[in-house]
Amino acid sequence: MTERINVLLITADQWRADCLSRLGHPTVRTPHLDELAAGGVTFRRHYAQCTPCGPSRASLLTGMYMMNHRSVRNGTPLDARFTNIALEMRKLGYDPGLIGYTDTSLDPRTLDPNDPALKTYSGTLPGFVQLVPGSEGSRAWALALEAKGYKLGLEAKSVYAPVADHPEAAGRGPSFAPARFKAEDSHTAFDVEAAIQHLKGAKRPWFLHLSLLRPHPPFIAPEPYNALYDPDKVPERIGAANPEAESKLHPHVAYAVKWCREKEGLDPATHPTEPSAMRQLRATYYGLMSEVDDQLGRLIAHLKEVRQFEKTLIVFTTDHGEQLWDHWGMGKEFFFEQSFNIPLIIRAPGRMADSARGRIVDAFTESIDVMPTILDWLSAELPLQCDGASLKPWLKGEAPAGWRDAAHFELDFRDVVRGSSEKELGIGLDDCALAVLRDKQYKYIHFAALPPILFDLTDDPHELRNRAEDPAYAGIKVDMMGRMLSWRLGHAERRLTGIRLTGDGPFEVPRARRQTTIGMTSPVP
Repeated sequence: MTERINVLLITADQWRADCLSRLGHPTVRTPHLDELAAGGVTFRRHYAQCTPCGPSRASLLTGMYMMNHRSVRNGTPLDARFTNIALEMRKLGYDPGLIGYTDTSLDPRTLDPNDPALKTYSGTLPGFVQLVPGSEGSRAWALALEAKGYKLGLEAKSVYAPVADHPEAAGRGPSFAPARFKAEDSHTAFDVEAAIQHLKGAKRPWFLHLSLLRPHPPFIAPEPYNALYDPDKVPERIGAANPEAESKLHPHVAYAVKWCREKEGLDPATHPTEPSAMRQLRATYYGLMSEVDDQLGRLIAHLKEVRQFEKTLIVFTTDHGEQLWDHWGMGKEFFFEQSFNIPLIIRAPGRMADSARGRIVDAFTESIDVMPTILDWLSAELPLQCDGASLKPWLKGEAPAGWRDAAHFELDFRDVVRGSSEKELGIGLDDCALAVLRDKQYKYIHFAALPPILFDLTDDPHELRNRAEDPAYAGIKVDMMGRMLSWRLGHAERRLTGIRLTGDGPFEVPRARRQTTIGMTSPVP
């Protein structure tokens, strides 16, 4: 290790990539994240590897594609044989702390059948120490509210209930009425304050993963954030004219539109049809982002006050995006850009990073690159399981040779308990999967048992026209299909594939020989 520095890994939840004022969003303002980006590097074309939360965080924290770690849904166990960022940091002498959640479903083969950990998918990733017990959900925060005199209940549904009969809520939609707690007592404020208090006594160097819930639903914000943005000035919704027209794009879209409306429990009489309610939803979402930004400003100010800011590698990202009624969907279980294109800001300490400060990178990066980047910055060995690559060259002002020319991401839409996707789409459980190859011009979506989709993003940036069956795009479709197959072949799980048993014992090839060139613009040296 060349330098004993601190590492702060911050994840917000359900934050779209376009919602940073530094990247030109017309409405939302994120001054503290903008300042962090001005001193670091922003990756504009950064993509979650999968959704929803559990699978995405598994990829982020193991550096693996979903096709390899196979924790495909919230509640699908993560194989205990895999290492992760926390376990690797322990090898370097760090004691990884967690405030918030990793949504890890633990491997049942390693636990007694009566272990209560098998009754939740909000487990803590092995290697992390939970610094605020109960912060895997809302319980720790709700208890703190109760101690302050609030009478809101301990369940998330009750604690997030908005002010009833708010006089200004009429005509604004159900997301306008403010929360019943003050902004300084919010869940975000609670977690950030816990981080500040922990760092005051943390042994250096430290590694902290601060995992914030917001701007994840419910879309209820405390004052003044509920009214911070004018709903008449938010960007227009993207998509077809109505849900029926959107559903004609593809059977999976029809299923997802129907599923998300039922899953989110939103009132179909107001949200899908009333433009004012839909616009207010966006305004409230932006307000929650500004709340996160303000609280992160407090955390950064503390690091500067105790002179740790210049000794800390800071990473800000999220698990996935949010449709926000674009393409008539809510949530993140679509293949559209809104679900997968996410923010990534990295501020590295030291003179080595000075030439890159304020840089905006347009190359394709993926969530699986975060773990390799942190380890590489600490001069640690990268585990063979990692499918991602280090972003360290970008942080030093360089442009690495042979970088990938596209992003790859996946969505497994199986419903293990109810079987809804199988019934609705007439396919098998293991057929409920799609994979995406997205380069600068085209986006190809391959389904295991449904027709493919091809978008030409040059003349269809909002992904409204499927070109997969257009004869003019036949060659493009075949090319994208071949590239995707090569990507999957080149990145298949490989832990033992570089070992051969010989008369002299096991022979294992060095890691340098394991670097794939699949998906790269040129061979890796």
